[in-house]
Formats: sequence, structure tokens, C-alpha cells
Amino acid sequence: MTAPSTSWPYPRWIAHRGAGKLAPENTMSAFRLGAAHGWRMFECDAKLSSDGVPFLLHDATLERTTNGQGTGSNLTMGEIARLDAGSWHSRAYAGEALPTLEALARWCLANHLCLNVEIKPTPGQEAETGRIVAELMTRIWPRDAVQPLFSSFKPEALQTAREAAPHIPRALLVDKFAADDADFQIAQDLDCVAMVFNHALWDAARVAQVHGLGMRCLSYTVNDEWAVQRLLDLGTDGIISDRVDLFSPAA
Repeated sequence: MTAPSTSWPYPRWIAHRGAGKLAPENTMSAFRLGAAHGWRMFECDAKLSSDGVPFLLHDATLERTTNGQGTGSNLTMGEIARLDAGSWHSRAYAGEALPTLEALARWCLANHLCLNVEIKPTPGQEAETGRIVAELMTRIWPRDAVQPLFSSFKPEALQTAREAAPHIPRALLVDKFAADDADFQIAQDLDCVAMVFNHALWDAARVAQVHGLGMRCLSYTVNDEWAVQRLLDLGTDGIISDRVDLFSPAA
């Protein structure tokens, strides 16, 4: 099956939240560990602190991955930086901090790595998060470098990112299909370059549909060899995985 002919500068393999489950997610130690395993593109989750700084956190709340409590976006970046985001994982990472998106982006640039920024707004902050993340990346990411890939489940976040940084590519995340297949029209309306599905949603017809619309087919979160082989056989274009220790990103 033939992929769209448009340029696609990204590796097939994308490390989920830095190094999957081998290190505390969305921390610099995780991204360094993923790079040490040879991975060249990384996915992260970005939301806003109360003072408008994009930082890395998947959940809206702090309890699962830090020693903090409550909604992360209610804290200033100074307060967030003092949290322990590593002890929950293992003693080796005790005291690990939650980084800003800028810190991760500058590390990626220094090491010539690619970045997939999932815009993960705290509920109610979709438009603001998309805009501020896009403004940040426009300010620090050189135009002559491979641009980051923005992705989100929230069309409003992608729309404001598009308005603030139309040159940065976008991808729509889909966990389950809308009843009227509205996801595909939304992705087209946002000029997305890719759709990122829960990997179980892909079949030959969906791959052909997305490729036929001129977009690429990416999958999350793919941690089993059989699932990887199925996606490769279907002709998909990108695989987001926790298993940086299992799969070779050079494959």
C-alpha cells in the first residue's frame, strides 16, 4: 500500500513519554534513556501551569506521577518544579523534576532529535494551551530544522495552534470513532498531516482512507511484536511505543 507522496521527515518509531515505563514518564531522565536506546523521536504531553508556562504532565492531576496533589495547572511553574516526579517509579529517580516543554525542546534541538508534542490541556484550557504551546515552539524552534509535530485529541487546541504557528504540522488523535466519522473531516479542516489512532482501530480500509486524504497513519501505544507486525503489514507510517528496550528504532 502506497503512502502519500508528501514529504514526511519523521522516523517511524516514536518513544512514548520519553522511555515508556523504563523511567518516570515525561521527565528528562526518560528522554535521555530513550535516546540512549537509539530512539530519535519522542512523544510528550504538554499543559499549562497557572502562570502560563507549558510543562510536561499527562494527567490533569498530580497524584499518579508526583508527590503533589490536585490539578497540576493550579500551580505556578516554580511550585511544579519543586515536586518529586520520580519516586513513584523507583528509588533511582527520586527527586526527578517535571520539566518545562522549553527545556525538552532545547535538549531535542541540541541532540538533533524529533519531537511530537501532544497538546494535553487541562479541561477548559484547550484554546489557551494550543496557542501558548505553538507560540513557544515558534519562538525557539528554527525554521530550517525538522519541525515538531503537534498532536491532540482536542480540535480546539489544534485550531489555536494552527493559528499561532501554521507552519508546524498537526495530527489528530483518535481513541474511538465518532458515529458519523466526523474525525476525518475535522482532520481535513485542520489541515492535519496525520491521524494518530489507538492501534486497534487500524484496518486496511482505514489506512486507505487516511492515505487517500493525503495524511499519514500513526498508532499509539504499541508494545507487542504481533501488533507492530500487523501495523507494518497494513502500511502504517508511525508507531508510538513504550518498549524502547524491545524494538529497534533503526528497523
